[in-house]
Amino acid sequence: MSDWLDWLAHTPYAQWVDESWGWPIALTIHAFGNAVIIGLMFIIALRVLGLFRTIPYTSLPKLIPYIWVSFLLQAVSGFTLWLTKPQQYLADGMFEVKFTFVILSAIMMVVFQRMITREAPAWEAAGKPTTSGVRITVASALLWAGVLIGGRLTAYLGQLYAS
Repeated sequence: MSDWLDWLAHTPYAQWVDESWGWPIALTIHAFGNAVIIGLMFIIALRVLGLFRTIPYTSLPKLIPYIWVSFLLQAVSGFTLWLTKPQQYLADGMFEVKFTFVILSAIMMVVFQRMITREAPAWEAAGKPTTSGVRITVASALLWAGVLIGGRLTAYLGQLYAS
């Protein structure tokens, strides 16, 4: 596997990313993807928790496609960044934690999307979300926060391993 990872790190694309504007471009896309996902998830979570009362519950599902587009951008830009040092990332325990959060967040996002699409009209009629709706929303937002924190720690802790 080491030979394959070394080959990946030396592909023309990985070399371009590592030695040119590829890295800052991918990192910028990754940062904006984080901002959109975390921002929208926390707006939704805060609305479900009772803030932003001018936003109807039925409007919240309309934000989900933007989260998925950002997730796709995260996947492409994240793979691009990973490609430059795959062995280092795979040896970094924090990267494993972050990637576990990514997988759990994506699974929870599917559950969240189904729930909010189905239940938002009832929440609107009742004037408040269900207890399970609050739990799923908060869990989803916290998992995405875990992705963000894990990503930042991967960047910094990875520097320690490189020393």
